[in-house]
Amino acid sequence: MPHIAPRHLAEGPLVGIRHFTHDDSAEFTARARESKDLHRPWLFPPDNPSSYAGYASLLIEDPAKAGFLVCEKADGGSIAGFININNIVRGAFQSGALGYGAFAHAAGRGLMREALGLVVDHAFGPLGLHRLEINVQPANTASIALARGCGFRLEGLSPAMLHVDGAWRDHERWALTAEMRAGDGQD
Repeated sequence: MPHIAPRHLAEGPLVGIRHFTHDDSAEFTARARESKDLHRPWLFPPDNPSSYAGYASLLIEDPAKAGFLVCEKADGGSIAGFININNIVRGAFQSGALGYGAFAHAAGRGLMREALGLVVDHAFGPLGLHRLEINVQPANTASIALARGCGFRLEGLSPAMLHVDGAWRDHERWALTAEMRAGDGQD
């Protein structure tokens, strides 16, 4: 299923991360359709070419977004998941909000944890961000485990924060700063 893709921005032992392209539509949407049972009710990635085109265009063109595909190195670069930095704010804030999802064939194998570490390094390095936030519905234990496992700190609960699956949902706020990531204890 993988096509010839651009080079990775960063690599670990298991995965590489790279930006979205329009050419990823067929593989991404097929993976999204295969993963509906895993994603629902938390996540609704595009599962057809027209919704992917709009989604990818925003990630490619909007300077307030940065989208990354998680590509499995052992499987010829097939797409294992995605991690997006949304709502990037510059100036004194230098912050962004992370969203992510594994595809069913790759879930539970440590690929997303490695990839999230690569994206965080890229955000705090080349992108020059200072703070990243992950907002997770309290019952989404897999997503919370990923945030916690990558060093994010629970900061609180935001009632009715995001409109997901037809209703306003509570979300836990998890955050990480560049200083926390560097291990110097400042935050």
